[in-house]
Amino acid sequence: MRMILGSLVALGLATTAFAAQKLGEAQGERTPDIVYAKTCGYCHGRNVGPILLGRKLPVDYITMTARAGRNGMPAFRPTEITTAEMAALAKWISKSKASKQEHGQ
Repeated sequence: MRMILGSLVALGLATTAFAAQKLGEAQGERTPDIVYAKTCGYCHGRNVGPILLGRKLPVDYITMTARAGRNGMPAFRPTEITTAEMAALAKWISKSKASKQEHGQ
């Protein structure tokens, strides 16, 4: 009985460690340009949402708008864009230069 119980505990710990490793891999920090391309750039600069790059928007405004949403823009939760990613993204957008690839409003 002890051997079975010990095996079950070991299996549970191994499963938990594997799940934590996979969760950490899935939530690895992405660079601001990757977050922008995969999340923001889908609409912004493509005639759906306003152009963001090159406008020198305040970091706090970018963060607040992305977290709360605005008009047709959805709110992005920390499970979608981590706090660290959001801070880096807002700073990156604020300091960015205009992109010739973006068009629209």
